[in-house]
Amino acid sequence: MIKPIMKSEIFLRLPSEDATPEDAATGQDLRDTLYEHEHECVGMAANMIGVRRRIICVMDGGQARLMYNPRIVEQVNPYETSEGCLSLAGERPCTRYRRIKVEYLDESFTHRIKNFSGYVAEIIQHEIDHCDGVVI
Repeated sequence: MIKPIMKSEIFLRLPSEDATPEDAATGQDLRDTLYEHEHECVGMAANMIGVRRRIICVMDGGQARLMYNPRIVEQVNPYETSEGCLSLAGERPCTRYRRIKVEYLDESFTHRIKNFSGYVAEIIQHEIDHCDGVVI
């Protein structure tokens, strides 16, 4: 189901709680909402649709990759950039890493550890910030 986009910075600054298999419907809602906004957005976190759970969905090779409880376990080669967000107006500066290793549960709640680089890594970092209550 396509959900409205959360705009409240107060809500967005609240850290999210770990997701469980009972949150699978939220994951599907997040994927549906990302596809609806694909023309203007490349990633979303569950708090952007009003749910405080550690769930993100990012565009990766034209497909929406769903990740439950993602955590960055390694990051290499920092760089400075500026990012916008569908939930907020304008852009803000931030530090990102060119390569990251992420531990997460996939859409079947199977444990995964995967390396990401480039733009997909940047998107994942932005969405994990959302899960941590960091507003960029």
